[in-house]
Amino acid sequence: MLPNKRSPHQKYAFASIESSHYYPVCSDHLNDFFNWTWTFKTNSDSRWGYMAIRDEDSKLIGPNAIMHWKKLEDMKPVSSEFKEKLKSKKKAAAWFVSICFSKSQREIFVKELSKELEKYNLVVDVYGACGSLKCSTRDHGECLKMVERDYYFYLSFENSFCEDYVTEKLLHALQHNTVPVVFGAANYTRFMPDGIYLNARELGVQKLAEKMNELIKSPDEYVDYFRWQNHYSYHSRADSIETDDYCGFCTMLNDEELVKKESRYLDMKKWWNPPNQC
Repeated sequence: MLPNKRSPHQKYAFASIESSHYYPVCSDHLNDFFNWTWTFKTNSDSRWGYMAIRDEDSKLIGPNAIMHWKKLEDMKPVSSEFKEKLKSKKKAAAWFVSICFSKSQREIFVKELSKELEKYNLVVDVYGACGSLKCSTRDHGECLKMVERDYYFYLSFENSFCEDYVTEKLLHALQHNTVPVVFGAANYTRFMPDGIYLNARELGVQKLAEKMNELIKSPDEYVDYFRWQNHYSYHSRADSIETDDYCGFCTMLNDEELVKKESRYLDMKKWWNPPNQC
């Protein structure tokens, strides 16, 4: 609920970690109301998201609107020990999902992808409320270890299409030695270097299935998708005080100079909503 009268001596922050596709701003009353934003968008005043990216010196580098990644060909090759570790993989792709009908219609894409993969005798294993397979909800860590051991690909499919909306699904893939297959509206170069993931929306069902089959049958090509691990690491934002979202927002609140600075979001709908929303 918004206050009936806006105090000129108080800072008002718009906060959301949820998709703007599901929770749009549809009222002009929010225009010229908020001073700060605290969301998953990379141009928020304070960040509220799922992952932090560090370089090989453990320096925090992202996600950000502009990233300076090493090119894949300039990255160091993976070790022979890591190659051996990947040999335990025998299954094509895993998808963990609890919302069965989404605004992005990811479930339709997965259904079509499954049909296409059948041509190569490959299967998408669907875990959770929307599939036939189950994994312990009490120990998700064990499920992810199973994914790391058994699966080549992890479907990081978002439930809606919004700028910068990338959830823990991508983090799970990157932290557990599987190649992420992404399905969303983010500019993924803000989150990953090129050559380490497959973009389902860009490739389309047929080309995606072809590429997945090609990589499974070409171990030397598949392993190159992990060269990034010699140069970058992915972490939950809650793992460090430096990246903890609540700590970051509290730091803003305790910055006297920042609090004194005047700022307003004149068109909140335009800033927050996806195109053609509301």
